[in-house]
Amino acid sequence: MTTTPHLRNRITTASAVALLGALGVAVTIAASPALRGEPTAEDGAIPDDREVSVFDDAEPAVGKLDEDLLEALRAAATEAEDEGLRFRVNSGWRSPGLQERMLQDAVTTYGSRAEAARWVATAETSAHVSGQAVDIGPYDASDWLVRHGDDHGLCQIYANEPWHFELRPLAVTEGCPQPYTDPTEDPRIRP
Repeated sequence: MTTTPHLRNRITTASAVALLGALGVAVTIAASPALRGEPTAEDGAIPDDREVSVFDDAEPAVGKLDEDLLEALRAAATEAEDEGLRFRVNSGWRSPGLQERMLQDAVTTYGSRAEAARWVATAETSAHVSGQAVDIGPYDASDWLVRHGDDHGLCQIYANEPWHFELRPLAVTEGCPQPYTDPTEDPRIRP
């Protein structure tokens, strides 16, 4: 079974989450009825065995990202490549159906909607659905972005998701804001 892009980078303990997720360790979860069948590239899904670059416009997960986010991401990726690092998109744009499936799968995995909300937003509040967020791997690439992303306006938004980045243009001059502990602290997501 292909795992959903975002959940393949998570397990249930917070300390192991960051390490294993950054290393790209797969976590298989049960399918949910929110999306009929397996998610496809048209939903923004990236199969576990595919390596997708920030330059792969033909992939909806990349091609449907916000233009400004994509421009900043490509500039950062080009700079990182000069240092021998390659960015891999683990997840980018997602359809509302894929996001809802991921939320339902997270509820199954974590046992409650409250715990799932620490990892997966609703389709209505997800920055992935609007094309405003990208999950980058492997660990060396996401670590590089944590250290140098503000030069491009790219910031880690959640402390529990070291792979999740969003565009914050003011970061170029002011630095990135302190990450939220997890999405439940993000005022854009809270109900």
